[in-house]
Amino acid sequence: MPRRLLSAAALFAALPAYAADPSSTPTAPANAAALALNIAAETSASNAQTATIAALSERLRRLEQQLARSQPPSPAPSASPADSSTNNNTDTLVALDQRLRIIERQLELQQEDATAKAASVPVVTVNDKGLSARNAKGDFEIKLRGTVQADQRLFFGDNALPQNDTFLFRLVRPTLEGSLGSLVGFRITPDFAGDSATLVDAYVDLRFNPAYTLRVGKFISPIGLERLQSSSSTASIERGFPTELAPNRDLGVQLQGELAAGRINYALGVFNGAPDGRDAPTIDGDDHFEAAARIFFEPWKNSANAWSGFGFGIAASQGEKEGAGNNFLPRYRTPGQNQFFAYRSTVLADGSHTRFSPQAYYYRNAFGLLGEYISSRQELALNGKPTTRITLRNDAWQLTGSWVLTGEDASYRGVVKPAHPFEPGSNGWGAFELVARYGELDIDDRAFPLYADAATSASNARAWGLGLNWYLTSNLKLVFNHSRAHFAGGAAKGADREDEKTFFSRVQVSF
Repeated sequence: MPRRLLSAAALFAALPAYAADPSSTPTAPANAAALALNIAAETSASNAQTATIAALSERLRRLEQQLARSQPPSPAPSASPADSSTNNNTDTLVALDQRLRIIERQLELQQEDATAKAASVPVVTVNDKGLSARNAKGDFEIKLRGTVQADQRLFFGDNALPQNDTFLFRLVRPTLEGSLGSLVGFRITPDFAGDSATLVDAYVDLRFNPAYTLRVGKFISPIGLERLQSSSSTASIERGFPTELAPNRDLGVQLQGELAAGRINYALGVFNGAPDGRDAPTIDGDDHFEAAARIFFEPWKNSANAWSGFGFGIAASQGEKEGAGNNFLPRYRTPGQNQFFAYRSTVLADGSHTRFSPQAYYYRNAFGLLGEYISSRQELALNGKPTTRITLRNDAWQLTGSWVLTGEDASYRGVVKPAHPFEPGSNGWGAFELVARYGELDIDDRAFPLYADAATSASNARAWGLGLNWYLTSNLKLVFNHSRAHFAGGAAKGADREDEKTFFSRVQVSF
């Protein structure tokens, strides 16, 4: 019989004797009281055990439900909180505790397994910046980007020098870039806009440290400020006159990095050597290299003041060139991309070629201003004759201003991101930006008439342009540009070349 029932029986057995002769059993009341207290204590303990069993049973039920979501629970001894006996309560508590330990361990193992799987599952992201896939650690990553530019070109008043009004693809460039661990980065960009595919960028970065990264391959030479902008981020459809004097993409090796928390950027490289305004040939045509360097300062970068968007710097290049033709000598173009200057076919690059370029920009809220100057000095000769060697200097400069009418921030590094993207049937119209530019390219007067023909090549070109950029979304941009260019010389009998008047438009999709 359970102990609690025995105590109760003893209590009831003692009560009659005490009632018959209270004096003969002086200890009976005390014994009865003690027995009553004992029963009460045991009853309280039993109730506490019952409550504990109920709580553990509820916890067990919840854990079993959680475990059942991923796998069927393993068989275990059943326990019923309804048994009120002390021994059964004790057995039930032991069984519940054992079952809880088993289920908690199973859940721990599941969590460990889920954590291990998460560490090996790649993360795929698709957003307005393109498609990317990376491992869980983030050191291996592949990104797919792209830019498509479809243009329309219209020319007005082109009676003396008729130009073709046309539609064309200006760029069709998919880009594959990424990281192969924390050390190696890469970028590959072809262009399918022309009659045949070309390789625009193809390089590998060895990222030893943000302060020093080694880049090897084909990429933009670090000279022109506007040339270094992404093609999808320029304020106007075509770049200004200084870009005609800056090298475009070249093959070589470059050390680059950021110092002072990004306030100083530098680049120092050795390249095959590209002519003004053009890419370098795939294979170097002479036995010389070209060194190029650039340092750019942003003293108040990330500071909460009006000068946080101010940057200035200087770039220069020096090399040797020996040869004739487009791989060695420049052909300068108008804002409408028509050639207005070229050297005579008998002229050869025959010696030193140097460039010098001070440059700066300022961006503050919706306002942007970019300015640069480039001077290019090239040693030339006629048919390789040393007696005709001469060093000619050509100069170009520009100022480009912009204002985002809808109030979004302007930036050198990226397109405007509209606060209210365009959506049919809604109040969102995207962002609007006004652009104005003025620039000039001046040819050394000593180039005429021996090294260039004044009847076909102008000695000076000045141009201004106005533009409207409509950023419907962060990926879709419409551009409208009007430009006028004026020339000195470049026509028969010493006359000036006919002014160039253009209206260009563009649809750009980038991601």
